Amino acid sequence: MSVSKLESFVKHLDTFTEYTGRIISWFTLIMVLLTFTIVVLRYGFNIGWIAMQESVLYFHGFAFMLGAAYTLKHDGHVRVDIFYQKFSSKNKARVNFWGSLLLLLPVCIAIAVVSWDYVSTSWRILEASSEAGGLPLVFLSKSLLLLLALTLSIQGVAEILRSLMQLQNKQEIR
Repeated sequence: MSVSKLESFVKHLDTFTEYTGRIISWFTLIMVLLTFTIVVLRYGFNIGWIAMQESVLYFHGFAFMLGAAYTLKHDGHVRVDIFYQKFSSKNKARVNFWGSLLLLLPVCIAIAVVSWDYVSTSWRILEASSEAGGLPLVFLSKSLLLLLALTLSIQGVAEILRSLMQLQNKQEIR
């Protein structure tokens, strides 16, 4: 694959992650507004709905599980960078390459493999909330485990390819 095609492919992967992150930001706004509404209804009017409270948990799950790839793209994950911060761009690319290849992708695969039966069983029975008046969508919430593995893997591939291009070109590519 030529460098320009590789750059184009990485940009497509990044665009997917960026688009996903922007959608998640709206889920976060909805979560905040729902939480505010729940508090006002609960403490102002002594009214509460289990379904509304559970929906905040669902949006919270969406924000964290689907926002992980966006955070990775923007280098927002916490890292212990005692040495990394002083590395040259080339050495940072090496760390990112090997870290993504040997840690990130295997963890994503492990998450997908371990959670597959858990999620598929939930879908098979169309698992619903155990709470009276709760949401009948637990199977969708559990599916976020597989989506986390998928979106994080997609961005992980982009990071690996970006690091390779950076090592070949000896310049930073973002």
